[in-house]
Amino acid sequence: MINDIIKIAKEAGEIVRDGFNKNLKVEFKSNESDLVTDIDKASEKHITDFIKKKYPSHGILAEEGGNIKNGSEYVWVIDPLDGTVNFAHGLPIFSVSIGLQKNGKTIAGVVYDIGMDVLYFAEKGSGAFADDERIKVSENSNLRYSILVTGFPYNIRENPYNALEKFIAFTKASRGLRRLGSAAIDFCYVAKGVFDGFWEVYLNPWDICAGKLIVEEAGGKVTDFESKEINIHSKQILASNGKIHNNMVEILKRN
Repeated sequence: MINDIIKIAKEAGEIVRDGFNKNLKVEFKSNESDLVTDIDKASEKHITDFIKKKYPSHGILAEEGGNIKNGSEYVWVIDPLDGTVNFAHGLPIFSVSIGLQKNGKTIAGVVYDIGMDVLYFAEKGSGAFADDERIKVSENSNLRYSILVTGFPYNIRENPYNALEKFIAFTKASRGLRRLGSAAIDFCYVAKGVFDGFWEVYLNPWDICAGKLIVEEAGGKVTDFESKEINIHSKQILASNGKIHNNMVEILKRN
C-alpha cells in the first residue's frame, strides 16, 4: 500500500500547491491561531475519497473531520495540510502527512514537503527515504553542537508543560533552535540529519503518525519527555538522533 500512499500524498500536495497564494476561505477552530482553509478541506476530501473507493473497509482518522470508525484493523491517519498558518500567510513551509496503522501500530508513513518538493516515506522495518535516497539521523552526540527544532501549541498563552521555559533552556544549551511551523517536516528533518532533535507538546495523532515512523526507520528515537514509549495520542513528543536523547530528557525534566 505504500505506493498508493505516496501517490495520493503527491496528488493532495498538488491541490495544496495550486491553492498557495490564492484567495483563501479561512475559518478559526479553537482560537485565532488555529486555522482551517478551503484548501485543507479539499486536500482531505481528495485523500479520503480515494481511501473510500479503493479501501472501503479501512478506518480513517483525519484532522478536518473526515473520520470513519468501523473497527477495521487498518486506519489511515491524515493531516491534509500540516502548517496551515504558514500556508495562509504565504510562507512555503507546509506538508501533507499520511500514516497507516494496522492494529494500532504504524506500518507506513509518508510526508510530502510541498515547498521543497521532497517526499519522505518509510515502511516498518524497511528504512526511511527522501525521494529515492535512503536517509539516516545525524551522528552528532554533543548537545552544544546541535541544531534543534520545536513548535508551540495553540494554547501557548497557558504555557503548558512550561513550554516557554523549555524553549529558553534549549536555546542556551544548543548551537541553535528553529521553529518551522510544520511538525511533520520537523520529524523528517530529524530523520534526514538536518536537525539533531525535536520536541513539542499537544500534537495530534495526524501530526505524529507518519513522522514518528520515518524518524525511527532512519535510526532515531521517539519517546515522551521521560524517555518512555509513546503512541500517536501522546501529548509529549521528543524525537532525536538517539545520541543526544538523554541530554534532552535531562533538560526537559528540569524545566
